[in-house]
Amino acid sequence: MRTDDTSVHLAIDLGGSSGRVIAGFVDAGQLQLEQVHRFANDAVWIQNSLQWDLPSLWQEILTGLRAASDRYPKIASVGVDSWGVDYILLDEQDLFAGPARTYRDPRTVGILEKAFEIVPREEIFAATGIQFMVINSLYQLLAARLADETSLKIADGFLMIGDCFHWLLTGKRSIEATNASTSQLLDASTKTWSDDLITRFGLPRGIFSDLIEPGTTLGHVQPSVASVTGLEDVPVVVPATHDTASAVLSVPVDDFAPEKPTWCYISSGTWSLMGCELSEPRVNPLCSELNFTNEGGVGGSTRLLKNIGGLWVFQQIRKSLERRGTPPSWDDMVQAAESAEPFALLVNPDDPSLVAPEDMITAIEQLAERTSQPVPSNHAVLFRAALEGLALRYRACLEMLESLIENRIETIHIVGGGSQNQLLCQMTADACNRKVIAGPVEATAIGNVMMQMIGTGSLDSVAAGRVLVQKSFDTVQFEPQNPDVWTEPANRFASL
Repeated sequence: MRTDDTSVHLAIDLGGSSGRVIAGFVDAGQLQLEQVHRFANDAVWIQNSLQWDLPSLWQEILTGLRAASDRYPKIASVGVDSWGVDYILLDEQDLFAGPARTYRDPRTVGILEKAFEIVPREEIFAATGIQFMVINSLYQLLAARLADETSLKIADGFLMIGDCFHWLLTGKRSIEATNASTSQLLDASTKTWSDDLITRFGLPRGIFSDLIEPGTTLGHVQPSVASVTGLEDVPVVVPATHDTASAVLSVPVDDFAPEKPTWCYISSGTWSLMGCELSEPRVNPLCSELNFTNEGGVGGSTRLLKNIGGLWVFQQIRKSLERRGTPPSWDDMVQAAESAEPFALLVNPDDPSLVAPEDMITAIEQLAERTSQPVPSNHAVLFRAALEGLALRYRACLEMLESLIENRIETIHIVGGGSQNQLLCQMTADACNRKVIAGPVEATAIGNVMMQMIGTGSLDSVAAGRVLVQKSFDTVQFEPQNPDVWTEPANRFASL
């Protein structure tokens, strides 16, 4: 039972569609989480650019911290995690130099071809080990330079999104390593900024400060924040600020960064991040060919993974129905999908036409026509296709992962919100013909709290944190039931 002497760690968990302030504490030997405040995170179109509303997010965070201060007498630390690649630029007066554009902003359309004219693709990968996606910070910054954006001209500092809110909390600028690795501007061997790439792409080197590691105490909440929130003398302990890096910490396994992993993870939400936790990066021609990425993890580990479209398609189908006035519940969508005809429509969640369509249902109908498939006859077919497409994508990525690590993966751990979708979990077990262990659900917040506990000395290692996770959170196991029926659809899916 929590008492007034219980040390509480506050995880500010920011996602692409919502944010939360979550309290974490140990009670009776188990880690407990309590949601203090939840709020929407909606990107805004301003003129011709899609931007994050950072002032509104900051106001919501302050509201959550105020509520936490009122509720918990002993707050031991606070830390922020967020999505990757996006950034904010500060000017020399310590103010925003420009807007925080979202990774779905159209300014990066066609940017990869322009980038490869400056530095060949092979050289970029050899230096960074990072997969090629137009959303990466490198290409956003290149687009800003090519557009002659004023914000880049006057920039005095570069911060990723989590770093931005740590700066607002403490008044101190910092760049945390796991999130910085998503920028495609770090050298994979030295794990520091690549001066060569920064120079060749014509970016201002001075805006990129030295990196800090997860678990670092950045400082205390600054007076202006303390006066609004009531958080007096509370340290800001930097977690793994990239949400996937935090989520991977919560995987309930008995090892850390093994040489030959027998398990992989899927951090499942709007995006799915599927990969292995390794001790060293895999920067080689096969990794480049398969377009996998070597992102930074805690303790110098590497997250060898692939970004997959995730539940984005499923979520946006509901958004389309909402605009049409008939939004079903999430449970209704899953039940309808379960009863729909299997494999009536194959949808690749990573098809470029599904990245940011005006209407997802229309985009899927056009995709069906373009790939010579029947246009979906009802909504249930759409729901099922979105989930089956994900499971088929997982199957393909599993084969790639095993070829990269040169070992068979026996177990797939699904963590995050998508682990609650039992139909998707069973589809994944069947499609991949592997055991699936689903949970914990609040993976990112757990990892955030774990790293704060390590930083404050409440836990002595990641291994100890994973033992605590296993004692604290239930998981659900799924065994393959009908793997053979996925072979023919997988072949068709590959041909798409």
